[in-house]
Amino acid sequence: MKLSPNDACPCDSGQSYKSCCQKLHKGGKAPSPEALMRSRYSAYALNLVAYIIKTTHPDGTRYEANQAAWKRDIEQFCQNTRFAGLQILGAKDDMVTFRATLFAGQRDVSFTEISVFRQHNGQWKYYSGTQLEH
Repeated sequence: MKLSPNDACPCDSGQSYKSCCQKLHKGGKAPSPEALMRSRYSAYALNLVAYIIKTTHPDGTRYEANQAAWKRDIEQFCQNTRFAGLQILGAKDDMVTFRATLFAGQRDVSFTEISVFRQHNGQWKYYSGTQLEH
């Protein structure tokens, strides 16, 4: 997905990309787990693989030691998935519940997840997630 800074942010915040997730994608610090969640969704939609890896907690369940293989897996997922929407259902403390609307070809692969975030070196990172439905 190609995106102009003035286009709507893929995270469905209602803001422009430059006013929302672009700041984090360019190295800004996420002020909250919800902001990081939104920026990660946008990063997947925009195929910003390095950002996804950088914002995953090294002790978390999705962290992969083999960075080259992990990078290829994320790239493949991003390229084969259409990111159709993000809805934040709730955010409290270090947890964010969201619904991601995704399509793999014509197949609906949307899901709802409770994500847990932890601080690492003073920055929020994705730690783990539990899917509630597919």
